[in-house]
Amino acid sequence: MPRALIVGTGDGLSASLARLLAREGYALALAARDTAKLAALCAETGASAHACDAADAAQVAALFHAAGDAEVVMYNPSYRTRGPITELDPEEVQRSLQVCAFGAFLVAQQAARRMLPKGTGTILLTGASAGVKGYPQSAPFAMGKFALRGLAQSMARELHPKGVHIAHIVVDGGIRSARRPDPAEDSLLDPDAIAETCLHLIRQHRSCWSWEIEVRPWVEKF
Repeated sequence: MPRALIVGTGDGLSASLARLLAREGYALALAARDTAKLAALCAETGASAHACDAADAAQVAALFHAAGDAEVVMYNPSYRTRGPITELDPEEVQRSLQVCAFGAFLVAQQAARRMLPKGTGTILLTGASAGVKGYPQSAPFAMGKFALRGLAQSMARELHPKGVHIAHIVVDGGIRSARRPDPAEDSLLDPDAIAETCLHLIRQHRSCWSWEIEVRPWVEKF
């Protein structure tokens, strides 16, 4: 049975991917800072839950030790702080960088160490519009997501020739949820549809690997 680890699991994209991979026969490990919120999803998918602050190197190492090797690893945590550049709290900016970028490095490093000896595996990194264009009063998020994109591109060039697939998914638009209903038909990204795209990336033949893919609603401007 193939295994998958999703770091930064919530009730949106990561939950949709967990359900899809469970249906595809994957054994799942789900990680979040607050595991209490994962109880229903774990019961539904048969996943194990693991508490982890992805920006803490010791906790990430412990997570991989507990969860074991996985053929698929997804990094999905995100942290956003907004405000004028002159008024931003440096500690909040640092936290945004730690969660969006440094945590991704920690998780990807642990995953790569386990995948490289086998010459196979897929690492998915969830990006955002902010990773390709910085918005006003959103510098911390842009800094973190630009760094995440750079990490993905560098890793792809290093690891693709060694059999490990790296894919950065630019989610360019809002994601539909119970807290964020769709104001018009398909004007927000359906998390289940994004999960299907992730599965396509996982299944891509190595002769045509994508290191990056953008997904956006049909009405989203770009």
